[in-house]
Amino acid sequence: MFLQRKFDQDIIEVLDLSKLFDPCLDKFLGRSHCGEEMQEPQMYSKKEMVFPSGEKLPICWLEADYRLKTA
Repeated sequence: MFLQRKFDQDIIEVLDLSKLFDPCLDKFLGRSHCGEEMQEPQMYSKKEMVFPSGEKLPICWLEADYRLKTA
């Protein structure tokens, strides 16, 4: 899966989907796809990401208490 950073539009490959989907974690392991060489994996903040289409990430991936806020 690929995401895009909001502030610079870099494409980030998600290397660990379980960390992305876990609302208790605020970071996930990914790899930037900018430049010609393969980049080293690093942790990225979920709050900096959107889908490549520009759509926001689902709230259930970002906040553990998301059900309380929609009630």
